[in-house]
Amino acid sequence: MAPLTLPMPAAGASAPPAAPLPLAIGRAAVLALDLGTTTGWALRGQDGGITSGTVTFRPSRFEGGGMRYLRFRGWLGELAGLTGGLARIAFEEVRSHAGTDAAHLYGGFLAHLSAWCEERGVAYEGVPVGTIKRFATGRGNADKAAMIAAVRARGFAPADDNEADAIALLLWATNGQGSRT
Repeated sequence: MAPLTLPMPAAGASAPPAAPLPLAIGRAAVLALDLGTTTGWALRGQDGGITSGTVTFRPSRFEGGGMRYLRFRGWLGELAGLTGGLARIAFEEVRSHAGTDAAHLYGGFLAHLSAWCEERGVAYEGVPVGTIKRFATGRGNADKAAMIAAVRARGFAPADDNEADAIALLLWATNGQGSRT
């Protein structure tokens, strides 16, 4: 398998916020994921700065369906290497899917994520969708537009709802108040 590199940020991907969360320098990196073919991600680095974006794991027409999972694992490994190691991964825990294909894809990503974390001793935690939405918007059933607006109100510029969900999850996981102060 050829070595993988992190994809270039999408044209609409957000830049890090103007000021990082007030966290001690030298803390281990924390990653938040909104799992799916288009995975939203947000990373608090060791310096406390937050970066985020989306990455697509859709197989090309000449690849088997398992390639998305191999690329996902490779991406996790490269991200861990670039950050000096991940201490913790939080992911959006989805209990209900719109269709069978979405459920199967999510299950595949979750299986590979949990196996990857177990192999490396990285702590991982699923957070229910309603918990993330309630934290970000005050409502456990907020729609995509409300999630994007809530994350923008905190000083971020998510390109889409996947990135917004990942940022909200990262704020929930690293700072119980979700504030920038």
